[in-house]
Amino acid sequence: MELSKVTLEIFTKLEQKWLSHYETTKKIRILSIDGGGTTGIVAGAALIHLEDQIRLKTSDSDAHIVDFFDVIAGTGVGAVLASMISADDGTGHPLFTAREAVAIITRNNSELFKVNKVARFLCRRKMFNVKSMEKGLKELFKRKDGTVLTLKDTCKPLLVPCFDLKSSAPFVFSRADASESPSFNFELWKVCRATSATPGLFKPFTLTSVDGKTSCSAVDGGLVMNNPTAAAVTHVLHNKRDFPLVNSVEDLLVLSLGNGPSCVRSKVSNNGECSTSSVVDIALDGVSETVDQMLANAFGWNRTDYVRVQANGVRHEKTVVPKMEVVLEERGVESLPFGGKQLLTETNGQRIEGFVQRLVATGKTSLPPSPCKESAVRPLANGR
Repeated sequence: MELSKVTLEIFTKLEQKWLSHYETTKKIRILSIDGGGTTGIVAGAALIHLEDQIRLKTSDSDAHIVDFFDVIAGTGVGAVLASMISADDGTGHPLFTAREAVAIITRNNSELFKVNKVARFLCRRKMFNVKSMEKGLKELFKRKDGTVLTLKDTCKPLLVPCFDLKSSAPFVFSRADASESPSFNFELWKVCRATSATPGLFKPFTLTSVDGKTSCSAVDGGLVMNNPTAAAVTHVLHNKRDFPLVNSVEDLLVLSLGNGPSCVRSKVSNNGECSTSSVVDIALDGVSETVDQMLANAFGWNRTDYVRVQANGVRHEKTVVPKMEVVLEERGVESLPFGGKQLLTETNGQRIEGFVQRLVATGKTSLPPSPCKESAVRPLANGR
């Protein structure tokens, strides 16, 4: 047999072995968490209910969200939550359960987002204390043995967007890129700090990859991708290395969690005048809702494969932080293809329960580790 034919046969068998890890009947499951606010209470309520339902329907009290999703994306406080529930504790399990993550964010909110009193006095405007936030994030993303976690140290692929002032373009932190090169691997606490650097509240944050070859001057990812669902969907569709059998949205199952609208009508006067901050809030909501509208069109043929859980009306003038049960009891809202929204009969809690029913029906995710991860490449005997 010719050498070329032998080579072809070898690579064909290797490819078949690689693809045999995948079940063609399974869809790739994506979880996306919006930015917005500092407490993430809306997404937090949804995450806790999501994990509780997974444990209930699988009769497994130790089940985690990452066990049933292949990709997790988050922006701002959504990125902090996404990182907390996907960061590897060193044993292949996440550092935090959903309930623990939300409790920590809620309990430490005043420290993570501590107002800088000096800046407020001198600048006459609200700014957060950078040192306080960075200290809190460093403590979150460190194992018990002192190991500082990076993008590679996650149970499942993680995506976190920011906006890079150096290139004047969006920059997406990705575990896939981090696994491929240390030049795209960043410490997790820095990734979360970068995507949370809201202009006016925080200064731009400059961070460098673990090998020092890639740097980024970051501001809030919410400015360009407050709803990172489209970035996650695009990533999976074009990442043939990790998802070789995905060809279209028909191969995806997506859960997108909002964090409630930023703007309220009371901020806009009857004659249409509104503050600069209100304009920014409206723009952020517009970005999130536009992404939702686009995905509603893409999944129009089967809306059960794309579920968007968003709180509408839970924020009031005197109720900045709504109770979790209010979020879950509120009736769901769904974007219609080609424009508009409809109020559903199902509550947000019931929509999550229905999604979990489909999620656990196909079992835990079984994607093999990335072939480019260091753990997947072992040296031969004698160092060869």
